Amino acid sequence: MKLHAALLLAVCLAAGTARAGMFDDEVARRDIAALRGQVGANQKAVEERLAKIETLLQDRSIELAKLIDELKQELARMRGQIEVQTNRIDTLDRRQKDLYVDLDARLRKIEASAQAQEKEKEKEKEKEKQAASTPEPAAEGKVYEAALNQFKLGNYQSSIAGFQNFLTNYPDSQQVPSGQYWIGNAYYALRDYKMAIAAQQKVLTSWPNSAKAPDAMLNIASCQAEMGEGKTARETLQQLLKKYPGTPAAEQAKQRLAGKR
Repeated sequence: MKLHAALLLAVCLAAGTARAGMFDDEVARRDIAALRGQVGANQKAVEERLAKIETLLQDRSIELAKLIDELKQELARMRGQIEVQTNRIDTLDRRQKDLYVDLDARLRKIEASAQAQEKEKEKEKEKEKQAASTPEPAAEGKVYEAALNQFKLGNYQSSIAGFQNFLTNYPDSQQVPSGQYWIGNAYYALRDYKMAIAAQQKVLTSWPNSAKAPDAMLNIASCQAEMGEGKTARETLQQLLKKYPGTPAAEQAKQRLAGKR
């Protein structure tokens, strides 16, 4: 009996255990099935999202490729414009350089022409000056003779003016010392002894080797004598003898010093 009871108990326990095991397995299966469903749903959602992303990326890739293509076209167009502008700048630069070269050449020609004209003018002026400073001998002689004739006629003021005109217009004439001497003589004739001495002193200073220099010194002595400066007049005569011995004026100086005149 006890054995039978034990067997029956064992069978009952085994049956309970089997039922418990079967229950747990079904639950697990349901959980797995639910999990699989959830995973499948999640996988489907992920795939859908991936598909959307791929579609979006494809669309954006197309837009990006289009944008890149447009940028390439714009860059090519800008490069073309830059090349055209560069060519224009190079052309303008060459034209500007050519213009500067041409302008410089023209200016040099103008300057050279102006300098040549200026030199020609200077030559003409020099010729005119030379012509003016080298008058005709006939005209020079006429002016001199006219002034001397006025002195011979006793027109001393006119003679002075005539000889002064001669000295001004013919400064390089060989007759200049004589003209200056006759001016002094004319002042002596007018009894303007100071002016006469000044005029004759110019002969001695400017032309000391002239043939008129001894006569000028003799005239100075005459002026000094007329002014009452006898001692000074004798000193002038003595200087005349020393400086211009053997001249007609020196011979007259000897006679005056000897008291003959």
